[in-house]
Amino acid sequence: MIVEGKQKAYEVNGRIFHCGTNVTLHFIGGKWKSIILWYLRNGKMRFSELKRLMPDITEKMLSIQLKALQADGLIKRQVFGIKPPNRVEYSLSDFGQSFIPVIEKITEWGIGYAKSKGKLIQFD
Repeated sequence: MIVEGKQKAYEVNGRIFHCGTNVTLHFIGGKWKSIILWYLRNGKMRFSELKRLMPDITEKMLSIQLKALQADGLIKRQVFGIKPPNRVEYSLSDFGQSFIPVIEKITEWGIGYAKSKGKLIQFD
């Protein structure tokens, strides 16, 4: 990106990003991360609850996406020592909470676009 007439980039955890948008899309890119963050904005959820809300995602992919969001610091994973089985809850970290206004604006734009170019489908 060009800032004050000079070529600049951001280095975050060894990765080079050429603009702030690229940084953001790194965190929420792909099909599932933004959906997971959207559901977690309302509070803690268990793996099975997230899976039920996203029937098209495989358990393996959900696990991969949750681990990536946790590694990026957007979500927290809390394990409760109840055996068997252990109970695990996922929630937004403080960093993840700071993303809520962004994801709400992205969602607002997406809904407006979908309304203007498509139609709402209701599932029973």
